[in-house]
Amino acid sequence: FRFKDSLVEDLRSADLVISHAGAGSCLETLEKGKPLIVVINDKLMNNHQLELAKQLHRDGYVLCCNCSTLVETLQLMDLSTLKPFPPGQPEKFALFLDKVTGFQ
Repeated sequence: FRFKDSLVEDLRSADLVISHAGAGSCLETLEKGKPLIVVINDKLMNNHQLELAKQLHRDGYVLCCNCSTLVETLQLMDLSTLKPFPPGQPEKFALFLDKVTGFQ
């Protein structure tokens, strides 16, 4: 599908997610604890998705490929090598903002 208001139900029932490397798509999938293959669209201006995809791959959270290597990635993948994505800690960010703005 091209667009959906929400992917919550699809993510809940998924065994594997294959997605572009948009920050929202990656983080939502990882927060749901689903294995993720990130397919980089290298035709995007400045290829901004590449940086996020490579970092998540280096950190061991996702598998990363491009359109031409997707089939090979699927054939060779070992999802057991992926690390669970750590939960967000918004309270740490709030404390940081308090300190920076002088509220603390």
